[in-house]
Amino acid sequence: MQDRIYLDFNASTPVAPEAAAALQKWLTEGYGNPSSPHWAAQAAKGTIDKARGQVAHLLNAQPDEIVFTSGGTEAANTAIKGSFFKLGMPFHIVTTAIEHPATLQPCKFLERLGAAVTIVGVQSDGRVDPEEIRKALRPETKLIAIMHANNETGVIQPVEEISAIAKTAGALLYVDAAQSVGKIPVDVRALGADLLAVAGHKLYAPKGVGALFVRRGVELESFMHGAGHESGRRAGTEAVAQIAALGAACAVAERELMNMTLNVSRRCYLFWRHLQDGLGDRVVLLGHPKLRLPNTMFVSFVGMSGPEVLSRTPQIAASTGSACHTGDVKASPVLLAMGVPPEVCRGAVRFSLGRTTTIEEIEAAAAMLRHAVGDG
Repeated sequence: MQDRIYLDFNASTPVAPEAAAALQKWLTEGYGNPSSPHWAAQAAKGTIDKARGQVAHLLNAQPDEIVFTSGGTEAANTAIKGSFFKLGMPFHIVTTAIEHPATLQPCKFLERLGAAVTIVGVQSDGRVDPEEIRKALRPETKLIAIMHANNETGVIQPVEEISAIAKTAGALLYVDAAQSVGKIPVDVRALGADLLAVAGHKLYAPKGVGALFVRRGVELESFMHGAGHESGRRAGTEAVAQIAALGAACAVAERELMNMTLNVSRRCYLFWRHLQDGLGDRVVLLGHPKLRLPNTMFVSFVGMSGPEVLSRTPQIAASTGSACHTGDVKASPVLLAMGVPPEVCRGAVRFSLGRTTTIEEIEAAAAMLRHAVGDG
């Protein structure tokens, strides 16, 4: 039997060896509380400072603009709820229909507290039209929330243009960069972000750690209340081991960025060519063909359901673009927002490659899929 092939790097990545080494070191050697005044705290505090610098360097930020969190979801909640509770009512948020639940659910929660939320649609290629963001603005708009790259389609959004709109309106711009950091350049200055979320386990760090970029001068209400950790912005004794691992992963990501944008994109293109050559119009690429993450390929196997395709290729780890419950296939909200026909939504599968994906794996996976779909 063919070895298992992991093509679900957008869901979670393996921990990089450098990150694992940093994690292990601080699990076994560093036990001092970094907030304590004695010798046992000094090394831990120094490690956090180093990691903060590594994350900041990857994002072209300043170290004091980085707040460590438990992951991307906490970073998103901190940005969205923290803005609301600091700026107060009236409060209007503009976001999009393709956002991750870590963005949409906090927005819905704030609606219950009196905030107004406008959800803007997307074009058929999965891109947001900045003009639609502009049209949605109100005098009380205080936050625009947009993802840098979609977790399903991989389509990259026009964040820079939306940033200019936000600045004209006097609104903060929150960017969900969970999927883009480590795959393409993410420069908070170039993007014009006021707030930006990082998820560790999407860039070869362990689960349970992330970061939020908070531009100097932006004030948020703390999401975690307690002692004055993270310069008073996130209470709770720092998870030194996870933070050290995140810093190490960011250093590796910066070093390997060229590999991600060139080698991985070539393998992704090769994968697509193999599928298309074998299946023709039975496989359809979803989302913008060029403005997308180099590792992400969201396709539909027309005439089949995504869960059915993956059940026929159990060696391949990938994600469907639909949820199947008791035989009923529910289409992805992202695809519905793009206006993809139901029969195409039904067959959607997301394949996402990583730094360790080999050409041999790509060729083997494509052969399995051609066989599974061709016999369907």
